[in-house]
Amino acid sequence: MNDRLKKETEYANRVLEDHAVLMVSGSQKTVIDAMNYSILAGGKRLRPIFMKAAYDLYEGENPCLDTFMAAIEMIHTYSLVHDDLPAMDNDLYRRGKKTTHAVYGEDMAILTGDALLNRAYEIALSAVNSCREVNDKINAVKALSVLSEKAGIYGMVGGQVFDVEAEKKGIELNGEDIDFIFRLKTAALIEAPLMMGAILSGAPGEDVKTLEMTGRKVGLAFQIRDDILDVTGDEKELGKPVFSDKKNNKRTYVDIYGLEKSEKDCEALSREAVKLLGSLGRDTGFLEELVLSLIDRRK
Repeated sequence: MNDRLKKETEYANRVLEDHAVLMVSGSQKTVIDAMNYSILAGGKRLRPIFMKAAYDLYEGENPCLDTFMAAIEMIHTYSLVHDDLPAMDNDLYRRGKKTTHAVYGEDMAILTGDALLNRAYEIALSAVNSCREVNDKINAVKALSVLSEKAGIYGMVGGQVFDVEAEKKGIELNGEDIDFIFRLKTAALIEAPLMMGAILSGAPGEDVKTLEMTGRKVGLAFQIRDDILDVTGDEKELGKPVFSDKKNNKRTYVDIYGLEKSEKDCEALSREAVKLLGSLGRDTGFLEELVLSLIDRRK
């Protein structure tokens, strides 16, 4: 598992260097430098790894895969850049490094997020246009449609809106509210790469649906674990401040259900995701181990 994960992470990083990192030049060089800084700041690269793992299940040969891997990580990165802004969580460190706005200023960080989002769709569309086989092009368009929905107002952005408004209005979130925020803000962008990888590889529609539900459970478990780490984690190991939710007066899963139930729910959701993967009838061993490894992650 560790050897395979290391290999897949290295591959994802190479993909980003090839498709996401730009030469710093021209009058817009500051924002390009900030884009590169944000992309290369590190991270688990889970989303591109999930995409490739789902793609490998069906042994496809779609030329868009690498570009789409880069695109989803760029979208994830833009969301973090904006999430760290003073108007949002006002965090100065992420992954052990200063956040983009702390280095380049708030104005340039906003533009950096905008640039990463637009560049992601630019390279994805370029990849779609380069497909020679009709089926590859059709599947690439379907995958791009999934990415657009899961990253937008019915996905990540929508969850963030509800979260921000609840905090601003002082609404005391209940379990249903937290579930809605987690499903959209976090799970949607984990559902997307699993679905996209399968679609690009020509998987049956039923399998794509199963992977969507798998991603939802993984995303919920992942965010619960994040809430747990915010109160139990080590700041140096996490690479970002702890108790940030409390600082921002955010009501979390741990606040509502307590630490013990949060731990149990995180594990239960992860094991449900593994069961769904097993139902595909394919060699899902790596994906299953990866999901289970997230239960006890320390960062």
